Amino acid sequence: MKIIGVCVRGSLNVTRRASPCESSVVVQKVCSGCKMDLKALVVDALAQRKTTALLIGGAGVAFLGFGLGYKYLRKPEKLVRVGVVSQLLIHPLKSGRAASVALAECQKFGLKFGELQDRHWLVVKDDGHMVTGRQQPRLVLVSLTCEGGHVCLNGPNMEELRFPFKQADNPVLNCRVFGDNIQGRDCGDEASRWLTDYLGTGQTFRLVHFEPQMKARLSVETEPLFPKSEQVAYPDVGPVMLLSESSVKDLSSKLEKDVTVERFRPNIVISDCQAFEEDSWEELQIGSVRLQRVMSCGRCVFTTVDPETGVISRKEPLETLKSYRLCKPSEKHIYKSAPLFGQLHVVKQTGILQVGDVVYQIIR
Repeated sequence: MKIIGVCVRGSLNVTRRASPCESSVVVQKVCSGCKMDLKALVVDALAQRKTTALLIGGAGVAFLGFGLGYKYLRKPEKLVRVGVVSQLLIHPLKSGRAASVALAECQKFGLKFGELQDRHWLVVKDDGHMVTGRQQPRLVLVSLTCEGGHVCLNGPNMEELRFPFKQADNPVLNCRVFGDNIQGRDCGDEASRWLTDYLGTGQTFRLVHFEPQMKARLSVETEPLFPKSEQVAYPDVGPVMLLSESSVKDLSSKLEKDVTVERFRPNIVISDCQAFEEDSWEELQIGSVRLQRVMSCGRCVFTTVDPETGVISRKEPLETLKSYRLCKPSEKHIYKSAPLFGQLHVVKQTGILQVGDVVYQIIR
């Protein structure tokens, strides 16, 4: 027998008896003075275990209750199929020709494919004020693409111009877009000469590029309905514009000559839905992307520019739109006399969009 402990009162109380497998330690004797101490220790240990168990159990119940409460108090979501993505259109140059892509990143600033990002290049005058198809309708025939680290400009009766995508040594110009200040990296004298020769008005034009480190415009400063934190580069107001094929067909049925979706410059074109059904889609899910409708798109004289010829009529289809697509009287302070065609959205959740994606309306 081996002593492995001594009572604090001096009496032997714990001994070790070797079992055949050397696995048991037993208390042989306990002095009378220690019996109460040992009992107190056991009771205290049991009490502590009980308290700990109660605390753990209480925390578990609270966590379970929070989870159940969140599950049943939050509004459940229901996804309802409303259409299919038929086209994805990126307009790298504001008022320029659209690039149709099969796949695009949907970022907070709009659609992006490779180096092409929606409305990230802008034509300006010498004083930095923007130039669009409203003033220079032939801009709609200019295509801007990116290839091998270069930007390519093409237009009718013009030789292609290629210049480096990155030109860090070029100056940053202060520009004005709808009265808002914004910057842009000058794309160089060759691009300026190309645009000046193409537009042929006698004025000098320059091309600028919005870069990620530059301060963007706040959408709310143009349209108060937009979230205060929403930002854009050179779009009119919102990062994403959505329009259905059926709405365009409905308008064409009222015109002498059919129009195409390109005339209205959307980013996402939807098929397999009814005309103007997109007006009621407040929140959408397309793949992993989530879009939130902010307002309708009020239309202006730019819709009267033919995207195939660059000729402005200043009449149709704007006059026909005004005959049946004006806002409600309660919304006159927002849209005034502009007819509504297409919907402006912000990006709640970024991701990848593809032609053929099913479009779901989120209903709560």
